Amino acid sequence: MNLKIVTLPGDGIGPEVLNQGVKVIRTIEKKYNHKIEVLEGIIGGIAIDKFGTPLPLETLEICKESDAILLGAVGGPKWDNLPGNLRPEKALLELRGGFNFFANIRPIKIFEPLTFSSTLKPEILKDADFVIIRELTGGLYFGKPKERRVENGEELAIDTMIYRTSEIERIAHIAFETAIQRRKKVTSVDKANILECSRLWREVVEKVSPKYPSVTLEHMYVDNCAMQIVRNPRQFDVILTENTFGDILSDEAAIITGSIGMLPSASLGEGKKGLYEPIHGSAPDIAGKNIANPLGTILSVAMMFRYSFNLKEEADDIEKAVSRIVSEGYFTQDLFQNNPNAKKLVSTEEMGNLICREIQGGAN
Repeated sequence: MNLKIVTLPGDGIGPEVLNQGVKVIRTIEKKYNHKIEVLEGIIGGIAIDKFGTPLPLETLEICKESDAILLGAVGGPKWDNLPGNLRPEKALLELRGGFNFFANIRPIKIFEPLTFSSTLKPEILKDADFVIIRELTGGLYFGKPKERRVENGEELAIDTMIYRTSEIERIAHIAFETAIQRRKKVTSVDKANILECSRLWREVVEKVSPKYPSVTLEHMYVDNCAMQIVRNPRQFDVILTENTFGDILSDEAAIITGSIGMLPSASLGEGKKGLYEPIHGSAPDIAGKNIANPLGTILSVAMMFRYSFNLKEEADDIEKAVSRIVSEGYFTQDLFQNNPNAKKLVSTEEMGNLICREIQGGAN
């Protein structure tokens, strides 16, 4: 296949982990005889420093011409005091909204050797395997009005949560279709006892549900879901939820994998183009030290081959390589401590090289 991928390294550890993802892409390209063009764009805080905007027009244009986008991370303390429309994170919202990437898919699965890297008990984690389907272009992050103003001499801030029936319907269909391929259960998460948006959310999901008679639907309040994820994660198959709740729950669920550095994600729209990124932040405190975990990025590359390119064998090859290297006890710093399965501490770059070695040797 002839493929065009845009990489957006961003800030902090973004460039370090993304470099390992690109190495994996090149390894797959060679092994499967694909022709892959990899372009690089500037985004986030570094773009603000250079161009005065978190998402320069040039970056947006090359993203439009690509088949998929691979992102590192954006943000950092340096830019925390900027106005909201100039913060690095604004670039992510513009990419998601501009390309209508309305569905975020975050798989949560424990690799058995990493059980002891989590703060949860191994017996709680055993066989945990679920997917969070997060609506990505609605809710508080995109609703208007969104502003700060002064009334009666006092400053106030306004964020608006808005959801339309059509937005809820399309993400619900993705959740039910995902469940059909798994264990046929959807847990729709809301706050319908308080929020009008959540009441509409629940009503719409109920209307979509009969179209998938083989899938069981249950509803759960978000506060209860947050508790249940750490109490009994095995009960979940597909979690469906709105933008803000999904953002928080998926970060919480990182505890199941042992490290937030293990979690990949895919943001998808109506077409094949997608935005792929690890869910961790820019981690400026460890940037440049070659100790960040690149597996979330590498697993995001696997999702890219699966969802945007429909190359299942290549995706499986990457995922099996990750599984094998972890099973051999090669861990980055975030996973190494207090884990009896850890045999060798490896750097960011060493981990990328190990995964590529496994792919070259035929991890499938």
